[in-house]
Amino acid sequence: MKLFDAHCHLQEPRIFHKAPQLIASAIDSGVVRFAVNGVSELDWPLVKQMGESHHPHIVPCFGLHPWYVADRTPNWLKQSFDSTPSAAVGEIGLDKGKKMGDFTDQVHVFRQQLELAKELKRPASIHCVRAFGDLLEIMRYLGPFPEGFILHSYLGSAEMVPQFANLGGYFSFSGFLMSMKTSKAKRMVKAVPFDRILLETDAPDALPKSQEESEPPLQPVEGHASLNHRANIHNVLLYVASLLEMDKEEVAEASYQNAKQSPSCSSEESAAGHRDDILSLAIHMSEEVCGLLNLQNPTTVPKTFHLKIQLIKSWVVMTTGNHNL
Repeated sequence: MKLFDAHCHLQEPRIFHKAPQLIASAIDSGVVRFAVNGVSELDWPLVKQMGESHHPHIVPCFGLHPWYVADRTPNWLKQSFDSTPSAAVGEIGLDKGKKMGDFTDQVHVFRQQLELAKELKRPASIHCVRAFGDLLEIMRYLGPFPEGFILHSYLGSAEMVPQFANLGGYFSFSGFLMSMKTSKAKRMVKAVPFDRILLETDAPDALPKSQEESEPPLQPVEGHASLNHRANIHNVLLYVASLLEMDKEEVAEASYQNAKQSPSCSSEESAAGHRDDILSLAIHMSEEVCGLLNLQNPTTVPKTFHLKIQLIKSWVVMTTGNHNL
């Protein structure tokens, strides 16, 4: 069972020094990919560095979070994307939950980043607190979004789900979902199309509530019991599966495949897919030739056949850039 953490903050100062260990332990638990979201110009270099150091496990995302719009520099908008073609746009959004100054400025910056995502054909990861009406109005005006967008830690209404989904929206659930009244959470989650469900940790925040039936038990960050570990996405998975009244394996597979639909998230997976497809074809060709020649050992196939396989491998390297064949 593989999982994709659709939104987290491995670059966060509280845990950055532990990132390699956190990534390794999460991978051991089946969390094989992470969308790491920057929140300001100050942490974008760290996100870029992590994407380069831990590729292909990390999907880097650069965005100006609504909490930090007032700190932007004059040339903030495109500075990290030219050198990181696999990056998505995020974390961006709207927030009326804190006293952060001019909401009009938030909207201006948010719209700029949405327009950039459309221009660059990248998906966007969106934060929204107490501003879903404003958000929907903007998304309708600028949408639809063919590359998709993620409503991270979604806690909006069930009624808004179809409207966001029709514009290209995906709905990502974190431990914050457990703070909702169960009946409301169940109605909202069931309103989401199954091919639009994602799972995330939002770590180091959004620590899931401990539940008696949860397996495995919540995993803390060593030395920081209140911080969320990426492996706790399993607890989110169990909760979402219980709300949907489905097996966790089915929900895990769907959320993983849904996350791969994003172009920025699928490049390495596509290369792996090409490799697997071509090697499967090579095996099939080998078996077919052996059958025709009535041979029991594929190593005795004529050299011309092996040459064809090498040509196929060379084509894969040229088209995917992947030399690990």
